[in-house]
This record gives sequence, structure tokens and C-alpha cells, in this order.
Amino acid sequence: MKNIKAYDRLVIARMVERPTTLDYIDKIFENFYELHGDRLFKDDKSIVGGIAFLNNRPVTIIGIQKGKDLKENMDRNFGSPNPEGYRKALRLMKQAEKFNRPIICFINTSGAYCGVGAEERGQGEAIAKNLIEMAQIKVPIISIIIGEGGSGGALALACGDRVWMLENSVYSILSPEGFASILLKDPSKSKEVAEIMGITAYDLYEKGVIEKIIKEPKGGAHKSLDLIAIAIKEELINELKILSSKTKEDLLEERYQRFRKF
Repeated sequence: MKNIKAYDRLVIARMVERPTTLDYIDKIFENFYELHGDRLFKDDKSIVGGIAFLNNRPVTIIGIQKGKDLKENMDRNFGSPNPEGYRKALRLMKQAEKFNRPIICFINTSGAYCGVGAEERGQGEAIAKNLIEMAQIKVPIISIIIGEGGSGGALALACGDRVWMLENSVYSILSPEGFASILLKDPSKSKEVAEIMGITAYDLYEKGVIEKIIKEPKGGAHKSLDLIAIAIKEELINELKILSSKTKEDLLEERYQRFRKF
């Protein structure tokens, strides 16, 4: 449904009932085995990752995880990763490359954590390194925005061969509240600026920023997780067949050209 306003989609994307990365992993993949830690500092629970099977094919899954209640959100830092989260993600990507496993990323974050500790441990460097390394990973990468796709915190997992969005997800350089605060000095105007920011799946599809929109039932993905999971699984199976048929040289060149056009 294209006629829903941008801010209304943002409200749906932020709903606590919205399915998380782990919900989709449970429905789409088999035998998921979670891996932990960045081998440098500690494990960041706001990013989950591991190995699973997709239609009997081994894949690496990495996703930003929000909580379903206050306790879990505090444990997962409300889905805002620290540098160790992005470094864990990169470690798993390099492991996937070593064993020739496709990478599937699920993205749902308002942005990378901007706390003092995160900055001291190199938040900007961690995100930048992910961008550089993802451009050179020699296996297929598909990134799916399932809720919020906020700023560099989302982009650090979205430099893939294909970027998809759920119909009611959003993807932007910053939140409408931040946009209104910075440019208009009035965060109450967030609803108005959301319409001009071009944050919806339909806006970004028309501009060529993403390749696919996964339709949702009326009211949002939480209304029928099974239906959305089936749709994502079918699309993943079909797209990985296409990407896996390419030579590593063609895969990297097409990924390079994809991002150069912006």
C-alpha cells in the first residue's frame, strides 16, 4: 500500500511487537548456531550472528536485535550496537568468506550507539572498516531492513549485493526527529519532514537505492510473521541462486558499481 504516510510507516517500524532478527531466523532457517564475541573486547548482544541452513545450504546470518520488553531492550542496548558488535559482524563475514558461505544480514536499528565508551573504542572506525571490507567480501551478501535502518549503524551491515526492505520499514541518514531538530530547530515537526526525507521502501525503490520491497499485511509484519517469513525465504533462495552463479570477479565488480552509482 503506497498511500500510507512516511511517519505512519515509521511508527509501525518502531512497534515493540514488530518481528525481530531472531524471529525471522527461527522461521526461515534450520539449525541456527549462534557465535559470540569480536575476539577483541567482548560480545555485543545487540548484534546476533551465526551459522544456519537455508534450504539445506549453509549460510552465515548476522542481524541487529532489539528486545521485546524493557529488560531485553536494556540487555540488547535497544538495538544500538557498540563497536564490538560491528567487529563481531565483520569477524563472521570473514569466516563466511573463508568457508564460501553466503551472508544474510537483517537490519533494525535507530543507529549505532553514541555513548562515550563506544566512541573511545572506535565506533566510527569500526563502521568504516565494515564498509571497506564488505565491498571486498568474495561471497554473496543480501541485506534486509526489517524495521528501522538508521544512519551508519544500519549501513555497516547494508553494503551488500542486494538490499531489500520490508514494506513498512524505513532507511535514512538520521531520524525525522533528528532532521527536524537540526535543520528546523523544532523536533515537533518530525511528521512533516518525514514526508520529504524519502525514508520509505517505496521512495528508496524508486530511487534505485534498494532492489526489492517485501510486502506486509495490513497493520504490519507482526500481523502475520509466518507469511512474511515464507516470502523472505522464497526470495532468498531464488536470489542466492542468481548471485552464486556469478564469478567472484563479476560479483565484486557489480557490487562496486552498485554503490558507485550513488
